[in-house]
Amino acid sequence: MEFIDYYKILEIPKTASDEEIKKAYRKLARKYHPDLNPHNKEADKKFKEINEANEVLSNPDNRKKYDTYGKDWKHAEAYEEAKKQQGHTRRNAGQQYHSGEYGGDFSEFFESMFGGAGRQGGQTRFRGQDIHAELHLKLTEVFTTHKQTFSINGKNIRITVPAGVENGQVIKLTGHGAPGVNGGPHGDLYITFSIENNTRFKREGSNLYAQVELDLYTALLGGEILVDTFDGQVKLKVAPETRSGTNVKLKGKGFPVYKKEGHSGDLIITYEIRLPTHLSAEEKELFSKLKKMRDHGSASFNKH
Repeated sequence: MEFIDYYKILEIPKTASDEEIKKAYRKLARKYHPDLNPHNKEADKKFKEINEANEVLSNPDNRKKYDTYGKDWKHAEAYEEAKKQQGHTRRNAGQQYHSGEYGGDFSEFFESMFGGAGRQGGQTRFRGQDIHAELHLKLTEVFTTHKQTFSINGKNIRITVPAGVENGQVIKLTGHGAPGVNGGPHGDLYITFSIENNTRFKREGSNLYAQVELDLYTALLGGEILVDTFDGQVKLKVAPETRSGTNVKLKGKGFPVYKKEGHSGDLIITYEIRLPTHLSAEEKELFSKLKKMRDHGSASFNKH
């Protein structure tokens, strides 16, 4: 297995902090994303390499193993376990290897430690490493259940993304991690969803929030307006004398509830009154008359 320099791929030093790793990954992922580089095989290859590097370096445990064991980092646990079991030494055909003195690479050490590919009986089986990946989606994409294909270590994995998945949510795919040692079981794949809100709606769980402007006349006299929801427009009645800041709940017009088909949250609309501008002379005169009428009415009421 050829050594891959993940630090070089992400264009960062080995001393890079977690935040620097995250920043470098996002920058390069945007640059080489397949959506921005259609039919570009070189960019697609680079994008896969960047994701692989991030999967290792963004995980503190995996990064430590990678820094210690290089290309054999996935077998770090097997190596540590073998050292414990063998007491740091092993006799093989009259020759003794000491872990602190062994000059070959770790893959050769595993070969000697576990007896090589030709020996089956008596070998210790070790579970493969877990893999952590981040899947970037837009909010509009997780409004409906759909299939999604992404690449992990050069292998394409197709999953079903349930509607309503949350930003930061983690799902586990059993057996889709790194292969085990000596026929041991595969590790698991953990996918963290990073969801970008590309809409004007604010999401809190399965509820959505939006602000809707009302012109002064509709707010005062009432009427009907068309309101945008996540999946289309609905007609809404406005009561006369509606105040700015009034909330209206549209039941079932929010976001789908995760893994509860047919269930959705609510859409809560907050009205904002939009005052008219650039009034004509005639309009100003009418508003002045209206003001005088209101003032006269108030004065008459106070007298009584």
